[in-house]
Amino acid sequence: MIIGVPKEIKNNENRVGLTPAGVAELRKHGHSLLVQAGAGTGSGFDDAEYEQAGAVLLPTIADVYGQAEMIVKVKEPIAEEYPLIKENQLLFTYFHFASGEELTHAMIERKAVCLAYETVELPSRALPLLIPMSEVAGRMAPQEGAKYLEKPLKGRGILLGGVPGVKPAHVLVLGAGIVGTQAAKIAAGLGAQVTIMDINLNRLRELDDFMPKNVVTQYSNEYNIREAIKTTDLVVGAVLIPGAKAPHLITRDMLKTMRPGTVLVDVAVDQGGCIETCRPTTHEDPTFIIDDVVHYCVANMPGAVPYTSTLALTNATLPYAVKLANLGWQEACRRDGALRLGLNVVRGEVVYQGVADAWNLPLVDVAHVLEPVTA
Repeated sequence: MIIGVPKEIKNNENRVGLTPAGVAELRKHGHSLLVQAGAGTGSGFDDAEYEQAGAVLLPTIADVYGQAEMIVKVKEPIAEEYPLIKENQLLFTYFHFASGEELTHAMIERKAVCLAYETVELPSRALPLLIPMSEVAGRMAPQEGAKYLEKPLKGRGILLGGVPGVKPAHVLVLGAGIVGTQAAKIAAGLGAQVTIMDINLNRLRELDDFMPKNVVTQYSNEYNIREAIKTTDLVVGAVLIPGAKAPHLITRDMLKTMRPGTVLVDVAVDQGGCIETCRPTTHEDPTFIIDDVVHYCVANMPGAVPYTSTLALTNATLPYAVKLANLGWQEACRRDGALRLGLNVVRGEVVYQGVADAWNLPLVDVAHVLEPVTA
C-alpha cells in the first residue's frame, strides 16, 4: 500500500502522524511511504531520518494526498485539505466529527474512508488510540491552569500549591476517566487541594484507594458542581462520551457564581466542550474571558509538546496502521472489531451513531460498507 504522511497545517500543530521508526516498521511489511518534506521537524525528526527509514520525501501536501492510498496524520483535515482528498482514500487520524459539522459534510462529499482514532474501541470500552493523547492533555491541564492563574495572565494570582502558612489552590476536575485521573494526579503533585467528580461510583471508589490524601472524590450532579465552583480556583473539564458531543456540566449562568480570575481548562473542547461558554482556541491565542472567568480551550493541547506526543501516539497507532496496510481497510475492519468501530464516514455515508445523532444524518449499518465490492 502507498501510505502518505502530510505535514500538519492546523494552527501550531507540530505533531506528525508517523515517526521515522514507524516508517521503518511499515517498510518492513513492504509498503511505500511518502512523507511531506518538513513534516516531522516540529516534533524533532528531520527529513534525513525519514529518508534513512525508507520514506520518499515529497515537496508539497498536494503531492502526498495525490499519490497516497492511505493518509496517516494527527488532526482532522482542515478546509485547505478538503479538495486534496480523493474518493475511497483512507484517512486514519483524529476527526471528532460530532463537534465539526462542516468537516462531516466535507468528508461525506469527498467520499473518503474516515477511520477515527478516537472511536477505535476495545471490548473493555477502552479507547486505545485516544488514551495516549488523553494522558498528555490531562497532565498538561493543571500545568496550563497554574500558568493562567497568574495575575499578569488575568488569573486570581494564586499559586497552585500554596506555601507554608497559606492554603493551596482548590482544583475541581469534572470526569474521572483518563484525562481527569491524570489531571488530578498532577494537580495533587503540585500541592493543590483537588476534588474529582464523576457519576461512576465504582470509578470513584478505585480513585479513593490510590489517590493521595489531597484528592477527594465526589458524586457529580448539578447541585454539587454549583456548590463547588463557588470556591474553586481551577476547573478542569474532562468529560468524554466516545464519538458524541460532551454534555454541558458548567452552564453560562454558573460563571457569575465564580470568583473573578477563576480559570477553566476544557479538555473536552474537541468534542464540543463540557463548559457551555467554551469555544475552541489555539496555542497562538489560547484564552478568552467571560464574566471575569478565564477560559483556556485549546483543541490540540498535546500539540504544544509534540516530541512526547508524537512518540506516544505512534506507539499506539502503529500496530493498527500496519494491520490496515497489510489487509486493506475492509478486511482489517472485518477481522478487528475495535478498528471497525473507528469507521465514522465511509464513501459518503455515516456509519457511526454518535456522528449521525450530532448532525441529524441518516445512519448506515457498518456491515454494508464492509461488503466486498463485486463487479
